[in-house]
Amino acid sequence: MTRKELAVLLLLVALCAIVATASPQFLSVTNLQNVARLVGTYGMFSIGVGIVIITGGIDLSVGSICALLGVLLSMMLVEWGWSAAVALAAVIALGGCLGAAHGLLVARLRLQPFIVTLCGLLLYRGAARYIAEDSTKGFGTGQGFEWVRTLASGTVAGVPMPFVLLCVVAGLAWVLLHRSVFGRHLFAIGHNAEAARYSGVNTRAVLTWAYILSGTLAAFSAIVIAFYTNSISPASHGNFYELYAIAAAVVGGCSLRGGEGSVVGIVMGAALLQVLRNLVNLLDIPGSLDFAVMGAVILMGATADQLFGGRLRRDDG
Repeated sequence: MTRKELAVLLLLVALCAIVATASPQFLSVTNLQNVARLVGTYGMFSIGVGIVIITGGIDLSVGSICALLGVLLSMMLVEWGWSAAVALAAVIALGGCLGAAHGLLVARLRLQPFIVTLCGLLLYRGAARYIAEDSTKGFGTGQGFEWVRTLASGTVAGVPMPFVLLCVVAGLAWVLLHRSVFGRHLFAIGHNAEAARYSGVNTRAVLTWAYILSGTLAAFSAIVIAFYTNSISPASHGNFYELYAIAAAVVGGCSLRGGEGSVVGIVMGAALLQVLRNLVNLLDIPGSLDFAVMGAVILMGATADQLFGGRLRRDDG
């Protein structure tokens, strides 16, 4: 465990202790299950965005992707009569295709990731509202696809399925980032894309795959979130999810300059944010401060990286 990861872990433990002291309800089984469910849900797409950030890019489109895919999933199952397996495969494939489009625009046309994914944020939100005709979509009783609802929002031995899925995704992502050639190439591009290219790294392919992974994980999250809420309003569903993902990545040790980050850190960052949100709810703090807290967290994470990042890199290297 690196120093950054250890620092995030200590901060998370300290925060949990503070919340538990301030509100004993925090340690209730129901509350812990709710927190674990949210950590699992937000953690999955945060890992995808973190992978992109490691390359020195950014992905602002995940919230709108969740809205668009949530609307389409509801219509596939309820209105179009698609089988659950086909609908799930289509949603995941579409998420990967949207990520591939971002990657190709960034890697091939050398457009700025901020601009590409900002346009995606607007395009997918508009598409979701147009397709749904600005009406709320849902799954009703879920008749005919109960197993999908159970897979997305059920529990295993009391552990929420989203958290179980996060553990699986995080394990696979850890191997990919920290124990594979592809992972080393991701970090190399984040450190210096030109040097990586001259070293023989196929930077275009690696960058494209980073955005494909982000889009695919956003699709997985879209399925889980859609069944968790059971209601998809195309105008508001998934709003600001990209900020939660960026905050989780930054707090978890990812540098917005690229070249740094870890799956463990991103997951702990996502957990820390959800504990903070839980604190706001348990202490009856106005919900309007939710985003203020998140903004402060991103600012503190970025400031800490700027002030101490160089020293930690020297110490760890």
